Amino acid sequence: MIALKSGGRISPDDFRHVALDAVGSTNSECLARARQGDPGNLWVTAVRQTGGRGRRGRAWFSEPGNLYASLLLIDPAPIEHLHSLPLAVAVAVHRAIRQVMPPGAAPVEIKWPNDILIDGKKTCGILLEGEALADGRQALVIGCGINIAVQPDEALYPVTSLRKEGASVSPDELFARLFMTMAETLSLWERGAGIAKTIEQWRSAARGIGETITVNLPDRSLSGRFAGIDETGRLMLDTGSGTMHAIAAGDVFFG
Repeated sequence: MIALKSGGRISPDDFRHVALDAVGSTNSECLARARQGDPGNLWVTAVRQTGGRGRRGRAWFSEPGNLYASLLLIDPAPIEHLHSLPLAVAVAVHRAIRQVMPPGAAPVEIKWPNDILIDGKKTCGILLEGEALADGRQALVIGCGINIAVQPDEALYPVTSLRKEGASVSPDELFARLFMTMAETLSLWERGAGIAKTIEQWRSAARGIGETITVNLPDRSLSGRFAGIDETGRLMLDTGSGTMHAIAAGDVFFG
């Protein structure tokens, strides 16, 4: 079995890559391969997706010219440490995108928990999905959709693309960078043991800490000051009522 090594120290040589033309969803392809016994540490990329999806089952714009990549991990960490993995993933994607931006470009930032913004506009979506396999292993898939050349006409948030923001990069080149930054960040994360170091990197790239935000939850919306994240990665929202709200999942809006 290939999994994140017990000491957490992994290298790019520990990962494999399968490049496809068209696929329903790179996340679904990874999960299908996991059910068939794939040992994990497998990247699947596609030129286009016919059934890409985002959080809460939303359709994900998946035309050619962008990067669609998913990483399959098997038993990546003890279950109590998995909550911090989305932050590590955001750090890795943020680093890869920053590397291809031209001098003087607008700031690249992370919107909690793991959306990547350029000049306040979304350019990347990250979706983590897990599944308990029949043989007792736990499969976890990290899906990344990055707008490089094109972007959707309609979206919940303002959106942009790397090309629109001045970056000249191909999907293959950006993936090569992501391949490296993800390996480096997962090594730092160290199966959850390195969460403190990961959170420090996340905070240095975060957008909106100290600002007024609104968080849409499944049953209500809360507004207040974004006080940062706690040691587990939950968003801390100060609504001014004397109680700090710790939020594990929600959609954040600035202003």
